[in-house]
Amino acid sequence: MLFQEARGGDKFLLGGKGYGLVVMTSLGLPVPPGFVITTDVCKEYYKEGGRVPDGLFRQVRAKIAEVEGTTGKKFGGSEKPLLVSVRSGAPFSMPGMMDTILNLGLNDLATERLAAITQNERFAYDSYRRLIQMFGKVAMEADAESFEMVLEEHRRNSGVRMDIELPAEELKEIAEEFKGLVLAQTGREFPQDPYVQLEMAVEAVLRSWNNERAKEYRKFYGISESLGTAVNIQSMVFGNFGESSGSGVGFTRNPSTGERKLFGEYLPNSQGEDVVAGARTPMGIESVEPGVLAQLKEVAKRLETHFKDMQDFEFTVEGGKLYTLQTRNGKRTAQAAVKIAVDMAKEGLITPEESVLRVEPEMLESLLHRRLDPTAADKPLAKGLDASPGAASGEVVFETEEAAAGGGRKVILVRPETTPEDIKGLIASQGVLTMRGGLTSHAAVVARGMGKPAVVGCSEIEISPDRAYFITKGGERVQKGETITIDGTTGTIYRGEVRMVDPEPTPELTEILKTADGVRRLGVWANADTPEAALKAREFGAEGIGLCRTERMFNAPNRLPIVRDMIMSRDLETRTKNLYRLFPFQLSDFKGIFSAMGGRPVVVRLLDLPLHEFLPPLEDLIIGIQSLKEKGAPDDDIARLEAMLNRVRQLAEHNPMIGHRGCRLAVTYPEIYEMQTKAILQAAIELDREGKDRAEVKIMIPLVALAGEFKFLRGVVDAAAEGAFRELGARVSYSVGTMIETPRAALTAAEIAEQSDFFSFGTNDLTQTTFGFSRDDVEAKFIPKYLEMGILPNSPFDSVDPSGVGRLVRMAVDDGRRVKPELEIGICGEHGGDPKSIAFFNGAGLNYVSCSAFRVPVARLAAAQAALGAKSAATTT
Repeated sequence: MLFQEARGGDKFLLGGKGYGLVVMTSLGLPVPPGFVITTDVCKEYYKEGGRVPDGLFRQVRAKIAEVEGTTGKKFGGSEKPLLVSVRSGAPFSMPGMMDTILNLGLNDLATERLAAITQNERFAYDSYRRLIQMFGKVAMEADAESFEMVLEEHRRNSGVRMDIELPAEELKEIAEEFKGLVLAQTGREFPQDPYVQLEMAVEAVLRSWNNERAKEYRKFYGISESLGTAVNIQSMVFGNFGESSGSGVGFTRNPSTGERKLFGEYLPNSQGEDVVAGARTPMGIESVEPGVLAQLKEVAKRLETHFKDMQDFEFTVEGGKLYTLQTRNGKRTAQAAVKIAVDMAKEGLITPEESVLRVEPEMLESLLHRRLDPTAADKPLAKGLDASPGAASGEVVFETEEAAAGGGRKVILVRPETTPEDIKGLIASQGVLTMRGGLTSHAAVVARGMGKPAVVGCSEIEISPDRAYFITKGGERVQKGETITIDGTTGTIYRGEVRMVDPEPTPELTEILKTADGVRRLGVWANADTPEAALKAREFGAEGIGLCRTERMFNAPNRLPIVRDMIMSRDLETRTKNLYRLFPFQLSDFKGIFSAMGGRPVVVRLLDLPLHEFLPPLEDLIIGIQSLKEKGAPDDDIARLEAMLNRVRQLAEHNPMIGHRGCRLAVTYPEIYEMQTKAILQAAIELDREGKDRAEVKIMIPLVALAGEFKFLRGVVDAAAEGAFRELGARVSYSVGTMIETPRAALTAAEIAEQSDFFSFGTNDLTQTTFGFSRDDVEAKFIPKYLEMGILPNSPFDSVDPSGVGRLVRMAVDDGRRVKPELEIGICGEHGGDPKSIAFFNGAGLNYVSCSAFRVPVARLAAAQAALGAKSAATTT
């Protein structure tokens, strides 16, 4: 279809490039004439096993004839030769991933005539050598490096640095050498017939949809393989015609800052590929001749007015005349995206609701963490999993005790993996790096909750047995005490201290989040288990705490010995006595969190970890006992460690994740939940008596699979509450709910809802138990292969699995609310901060999502976008 015939077609038919050309033509902008071969042809090409559809080239010739009529030039003619470009154009921008060929239609004779007609021999042969080079590489699959070697030899012989300095005679020789190179490498001569060139170029562009780089790009960005590319055939205009010509790229606003000002680059005497390749340094767009600059500003204004978004457009100036060659929505930084969206809403170009849709939620994360200076060019040492965003520098330490000792130093804790015992090291360090573990490993979860950067599962490093250094896959050794920088946003590690910049929330960010809050239906809560984390969550706009883990309250350094005494107790009386030694600590913790979240709900999850997690590792105990014996230590000391070793062996499990933990542990030892309940409610009562605003108390029982488990433990909680109320002579309201994190709990939600005041989905464990996956194992061993093969569309740990886990969620929501229509339901797993998952939870009817504090703004924006998406879907059905 000619550009003027294709009005009304969309990007999925015309491709992004073709769509932009059609729109610019309809706006009356100076677009060289041409036509689009639609994506339907590409789909047919692959459907037929890589065969061009019958009749395609007959139609192409007919359209070429129409372009000839418009331009007054002849394709393949010698008097006024028509030259064309053949360019790809997928529905979604894939810059540089597919192929383009310029100057098609030139051959030996046409080049001579072009030189004579233009009286510019250098221009003609520069265009010809470009065609042979691009065509040879793309359509005939000659080695690209070979062409560059020829050019380099001629630059060296001529004593020049750049191609633009090569004279016409050299370019003539280069064109001949290029033709010889093509013949030598492919066994075929460069075609002199322009229509053969055209047909081969069209097929080469169709083939490029499935080249390796295009496939990798689509995989990374989640672009469907079935979309196909369009092919755009357009009459050439020449920026390499002389000093009054050139090529450039313009942005209607600054893509880095969002400033409302024309931004871009221009390269005199060049074709568009030169600007992109970077072989020459372009000038700022303001250096363009004033008359052309004024036209560019008008083009920018008209493009923004039509597309209502910042545009990235390509242009060529030929002999002082401006032509526009492409436009698309411009890539931009997070800062620019927010500013552009808010500014355009204020300008009346878009509505406030549309401004919310203009910013990708994940972008906000980079605005809220301390981050590396984007201008730094440090070389990475290694790469792991990007577990907790932000960046940090510090001295390498391998032991928790050394990290905790601190001494005023900034340190990065480097461990094979972390355990609850490493909490003090995590608190003291600037960030954490582990060799093993996944994105929900201890290090990852704790670091996110603290807002500390974390890189986990970094298999590219190996820690030495004596913990004196680690060595990278590339053989670089980093000693203890050396400074490194970790970037938890990308999972990258650097030697030394890399420059960083602090986040500074802009007025535009505050504005767009305020707009989002007025649109969204879902509440946004945070996961936090310290007063400091709770205050940070409020600062980011959290409306409650959806998960307050209590494990930290047991494994803090000053409490762990008491917990171990409790575990080692031989009878209920001693166990209860030791357990209540923890009561003052937990009371203080809960008061701090409830006070920090005054007036907002806080969901306290009662103890979930198995008891063996609080004891030393078996190997450490065996070594410790042997060491004591060798040193002749007192028998009592040896006996104490031997008793602990026996207890570790008693508590050991083959699969602790689905073992004696959560509510199962509490059914066996109900006194644990009894003590926690009393501490929770006494904290609320004391804050009331002190006249302080406090949180709304919600108590959550983890890992329920049976309604009977919940009924029993609810009885324990309620009995403990009544006991506390009698002892204190006061009452407070509270609710008791459960986590839905096993398939059976989801399937029997109606039974559980009869006793439960609320549900909260723990989608980390629900995903593992539904798939039968152990996340720390499968993420490294076979999920990448599953993604590569298309067995999984994405990792179910990144975004909720809608057909499996999602179905269980919907069933539990429907069944639970059939029993209790007003049942409050939230989600507190990692998926609570994932925009795709948030859209699913919005559709499933949840009341709120809960995520790490630093993802709260992301969730606020994603929840608003989900609400707008649901509203849009409802109005179109």
